[in-house]
Amino acid sequence: MAELILLANPTAVSVHTPDVSLSVTFDSVTELKSWLHLAGLNDPDMLVGEHQGTTDDGRPYRSMNAYPTWHGWEFYATAREYIDSGATLDPATAEQLATLAVA
Repeated sequence: MAELILLANPTAVSVHTPDVSLSVTFDSVTELKSWLHLAGLNDPDMLVGEHQGTTDDGRPYRSMNAYPTWHGWEFYATAREYIDSGATLDPATAEQLATLAVA
């Protein structure tokens, strides 16, 4: 099972229900999808949900939940990533950040 989980780079793995299920968290939807593919868990009948939204502080994100099974074990796999809003920084802020980066 360790090999299965570590085919990707999960940020967290925890027992969801002892001897039955694990929770696995990824930093990005791409990493979660890659893990499902590499582990051979991407069954077309698997329950999957994708969502886009905005956090309370206004940051847009996309998330994915997947619930594959493997040899009787259930996985609760999740990923959430923030989406670039496309907004540009005003010139003064951009200049201050560039100054900080050089310092």
